[in-house]
Amino acid sequence: MIRFIEDPDEKRKISREVLEALTQWFEVEESREQYIRESAGWPFWAAYENDALAGFLCLKQTGDATAELAVMGVKKDYHRNGYGRRLFAVAKDYAVQKGYSFIQVKTVRSGMYEDYDITNEFYRSLGFKELEVLPEYWDEANPCQIYVMNLKSAVNTIATRHSYRGKFSDESVPREDLETIARCGIDAPSGCNKQTTDLIVVDDKDTLDKIKSLIDPPVAKTAPAMIVVLTRRINAYRDRCFAIQDYSAAIENMLLAIVELGYQSCWYEGHITDEDRICDKIASVLGVPGEYDVVCILPVGKALDDFHAPSKKAFSERVRFNHFGG
Repeated sequence: MIRFIEDPDEKRKISREVLEALTQWFEVEESREQYIRESAGWPFWAAYENDALAGFLCLKQTGDATAELAVMGVKKDYHRNGYGRRLFAVAKDYAVQKGYSFIQVKTVRSGMYEDYDITNEFYRSLGFKELEVLPEYWDEANPCQIYVMNLKSAVNTIATRHSYRGKFSDESVPREDLETIARCGIDAPSGCNKQTTDLIVVDDKDTLDKIKSLIDPPVAKTAPAMIVVLTRRINAYRDRCFAIQDYSAAIENMLLAIVELGYQSCWYEGHITDEDRICDKIASVLGVPGEYDVVCILPVGKALDDFHAPSKKAFSERVRFNHFGG
């Protein structure tokens, strides 16, 4: 279990317990005490196995666009159990939600010490890239290696995007951002370029309230904006229609754009297209012509609640090369 810790005293207690157990990395007492003091003011997460503390991670802001992985520690008894990766996953989600473009981490240069070689390989496995060496950051014998992760790259946006079903801030979404998201949607490929997907962007409060009142059980009640996805059946050739594939591609494009711009969303389709046909009621509110079907709503807004990646199967369970049984 991963917990976000807010109490400064609890942060200091947790960091002390873990760092004092990691004497091979934090031999210098002065440095350890500095981390313990400073961690009380940083965003902070702790990992637990049942009720036992396994490790922690904290971030700090180093610039308008950059967060730094200030310190992470996992007790020796819990090494190689995935706690470091899970701690980093929630911290990365937090950095994306807060609008950071980069996460960086400073460590001893590869090749200096075996323990740090293992640590640096861990950062590379998370997706960090080596940026530069700062020979005098610590001292001449321990040059500092900077690793950076670009949170705005397409690959990291895809890895970071998860469905968000929590509460939204009441901060409005600028029309410019909504236009960017919608443009990403209509830029998606469509079968034989039939362009079967249309969108209605809703940012008028009264209209939003009417739509939200129709959705039972309620979802996205606090979203300050919404994109309603429409489809119409146009055959690409003979009797083949790719409208489902078309709107699916458009929705995924928009979900990625939403995260890229610092917002969150969730793909609500089955909830509104079930037997009670909430989608038809939404279509009526929005004056949608009969040849179109409402198939999805995407709430858009700033997330208020913390969230993190769901558990997924290992890469090797779902990806194969050259042959299914390979």
